[in-house]
Amino acid sequence: MDITSQNLRMLTTGFRGNFLAGLAAVSTMWGQFATEVPSTTSEELYPWLNQIPGMRKWIGDRQIKNVSADGYRLVNESWEDSVAVGRDAIQDDRYGVFSPLMTMLGDAAARQPDELVFGTIPKGFTTNCFDGQFFFDTDHPVLDANGSVTSVSNTQAGAGPAWYLLDTTKALKPFIFQNRQKPIFVAKDNPDDESVWQRKEFQYGADSRNTAGFGFWQTAFGSKAALDPANFKAAFDAMSSFKKDYGAPLAITPNILLVSTANRSAGETIVEKANLAGGESNLDYKRVKLVVAPWLG
Repeated sequence: MDITSQNLRMLTTGFRGNFLAGLAAVSTMWGQFATEVPSTTSEELYPWLNQIPGMRKWIGDRQIKNVSADGYRLVNESWEDSVAVGRDAIQDDRYGVFSPLMTMLGDAAARQPDELVFGTIPKGFTTNCFDGQFFFDTDHPVLDANGSVTSVSNTQAGAGPAWYLLDTTKALKPFIFQNRQKPIFVAKDNPDDESVWQRKEFQYGADSRNTAGFGFWQTAFGSKAALDPANFKAAFDAMSSFKKDYGAPLAITPNILLVSTANRSAGETIVEKANLAGGESNLDYKRVKLVVAPWLG
């Protein structure tokens, strides 16, 4: 193929089609656990996370919930993946060899949100959320019925592989995927580009901008204790008893048990076996959906 601007534009169009095909072919998991929030700037502020709405009987004046002036902040990050195609390969009509590579470029770009969200979840043990505590913490401040501050835990101590009990039925899921720019295909395909002059190569890549963070800690429970029936029950009961400020029940209903491959068997024993070892009925059977995420390690 002659190395002309027109031919190179046609080649880029074909490569872009391969990229888009790879992008569209991926079925991601992150949407089960994270709410996508569109972003229009370099960062987004979530000042309302410190207030969970709830109706009350109207007696006297309205009780206005104060929204934090400097709330939880998520800063978008830039992501890229780039490949090069030699000028000689294009000149020798070998560009078809690179079509699968462009498809793989789209595949990798589509999977990046999964890697990001599932990479964020374990950081909840060491990363602050909207209330200034670690997302998974033993002392989240909550006001009791009398307006006094109490400490509420959504974690269990331990040294094993982490597992998570989640309520993903709320308008805001436990985690946030903040999307500034969806993946786009970019190219340096001008015959006069520096890369062609210096290295005889044309360059193609994918760009995106996004980040991930934490929603309401009340919708998640993280544990590094052994995943056994007793600890599962303790986590389930704890979440079910969470209350808003001033004592109103939150009606949290855990519906997903999220585990890594290391806890797959333990999770299956707890929620996917109808009968216990002695033959009696398993009361936790199908209580929640078991999800195994390979990105959790």
